[in-house]
Amino acid sequence: MTPDDIRRTAFAMPLTSPAFPKGPYRFVNREYLIISYRTDPEALARVVPEPLAFADPIVNFEFIRMPDSTGFGDYTESGQVIPVTFEGRRGNYTHAMYLNDGPPIYGGRELWGFPKKFAQPTLAVERDVLVGALDYGSRRIATGAMGYKHVALDPAAVLKSMSVPNYLLKIIPHVDGSPRILELVDYRLEDVTVKGAWTGPASLELAPHALAPVADLPVREILSATHILADLTLGLGTVVFDYLAS
Repeated sequence: MTPDDIRRTAFAMPLTSPAFPKGPYRFVNREYLIISYRTDPEALARVVPEPLAFADPIVNFEFIRMPDSTGFGDYTESGQVIPVTFEGRRGNYTHAMYLNDGPPIYGGRELWGFPKKFAQPTLAVERDVLVGALDYGSRRIATGAMGYKHVALDPAAVLKSMSVPNYLLKIIPHVDGSPRILELVDYRLEDVTVKGAWTGPASLELAPHALAPVADLPVREILSATHILADLTLGLGTVVFDYLAS
C-alpha cells in the first residue's frame, strides 16, 4: 500500500480489518439504571480534571443494557458519571466505564476517549426489582437495585436531562510512553427517543478493587434512581480543551 492508500483508507486499528465500523452509531432499546448518590467531596476533587468543576459531591452510577447497537453489537456497560460544569454550562464527566464487548471498548477509547475497561456488568429484572451488577474477574464490585417501575417519570424532563454535554478525557500515548493526545472532549447524544422512564426505591453497594476502584468514590447517601428505555445516536465529539497546547 502506498502512503496515499494508507491515508485514504485508515480510520481505526488494525488498518486492513478495523475492530469497529465508521459511524453513525445508533442504539435501539438502550436501557439504563442510574443511581445517583452523594460521595466525599475530597475524593471527587481527586478525579475531576480541570477545567471541569463540580458544585456538589454527586456521582451517578450507571448500568446500561445495549441489545442492539450499530457496529458494536449486543453488550452491557457500567460505571460512574459525575455531574460537572464547563465554562458555566452543566454537563456530565465520564469517570470510569466497564463493559463486556471488544468493539465498543476499542471504538470508545480510540474515537472519543471513553475510559473503558473489560469487565462483566449485567442488568436484568428479577421479579419485582431491576438489578444491575458489575463483576471484575471473580470479584463483585458493584450491585445496584431499584423497585421495578414504581413511579413513571415525565419523558420530556428525562429527554432534557439526556441532552446536556458529556465530557471525556482522551489520552493516547506516544511511542515513548508520553501523552501524544491529551484532550477534553465534548460529545452529545443525538436523535433521542425516550420510550419510558421510571423511578423507585434504590440501593447501591460498592466494593474495593485494585484495578476497578469504584469504591474510591464511596456511597454516603442515595439521592435518586432512574430507569430509562430509549433509542439514540451516539454523536462524534469535539475537542474543547487541549492540555498539551499550553
